[in-house]
Amino acid sequence: MSRGFDGFGSAYFDGDRPVGEEVSLHLANHNLQIGLDDGNTLFWPVKDIRLLPDLAGKKGYVLRLATDPLARLYLTDRSLLTFLPTPRGKIPARGRRRLLAWAVAAVVAVALQIAVLVPLLADRLAAFIPPSGERALGAATLDQIRRVLDDTGLDPLSYCENPAGVAALTRMTNALNQGKDRLENLSVHVLDHPMANGFALPGGYVVLFRGLIDQAESPDQIAAVLAHEMGHVWTRDPTRHALRSAGSIGVLGLVFGDFAGGAAVLFLTERLISARYSQQAETDADTLGYTRLGAANVSPAVMGDMFDLLRDTAGDTNQLLAHFLSHPTLSQRIDAARAAVDASRSYTPILDDTSWAALQKICD
Repeated sequence: MSRGFDGFGSAYFDGDRPVGEEVSLHLANHNLQIGLDDGNTLFWPVKDIRLLPDLAGKKGYVLRLATDPLARLYLTDRSLLTFLPTPRGKIPARGRRRLLAWAVAAVVAVALQIAVLVPLLADRLAAFIPPSGERALGAATLDQIRRVLDDTGLDPLSYCENPAGVAALTRMTNALNQGKDRLENLSVHVLDHPMANGFALPGGYVVLFRGLIDQAESPDQIAAVLAHEMGHVWTRDPTRHALRSAGSIGVLGLVFGDFAGGAAVLFLTERLISARYSQQAETDADTLGYTRLGAANVSPAVMGDMFDLLRDTAGDTNQLLAHFLSHPTLSQRIDAARAAVDASRSYTPILDDTSWAALQKICD
């Protein structure tokens, strides 16, 4: 079969120059013959010709050669399409299977990076961060959290700094932060926000929200949350979690494009506020919390009491419960807290009534 086609308005681009040249087209012996201005002829096997999406406008279309990644042929005579084996640029079945296999492999690779490689590297890297660097990371993260949680968009979320309330919080912190597990750079802050939550950040920062203090029935329940978060600080869980979250954002950015703007800040903030640590990390933090409560002569059972209170008043979706809700189950952890009580001891409240009243007004 031999057939000529209208080459008027058609152009060949060799991929080396941005300028195309007009061509003549002829189909013969299963080859598309492309006549160039210099008298040379290119032979494109019909079986290797592929149709590209229309990049040049509705009046024309673009062809490429499967064996040449650069050359392009722009045409206006659409009758040629009827002689091509894949006129719509369809991918052969074998190609579709190969493409699907590559897509699955890519998804698996990303999942392995986020679930295995990033946590492994984060755990290794955390050991090499100096205290000053860890402190700077915590301070920067706390500043970002204050900005993200501000409803006005004008100023960072305020610290609660009523002098009497701060003094009461300091007494509570000092009572819990003693003995061989004392944290040298511990900084405890209360933010003026209705969220009933508390969390730890790298570098010794522990943050409580006003909503947590408003919901607590006793200072011992606040002490229980504070003691648990201090346990996370001692084991450097927040540093590893921050590095894992940042690494995950980096991987997602490579996959989905620029992920370094406001969405990344919101994602990282949410991950740090509602951090869910591993079973072992939660168990260790609970155990260290019991020790700190015991050193302050506070019953470890108050940790279970606080969980019970939040579950009864806000249900299982409470943000603080979501923060603590990990393996082992919440009921198991409540039982463990009550089992840690020393029946031979006589426990006392961590704050007197005057100090507790002052702490409740720390945001006034």
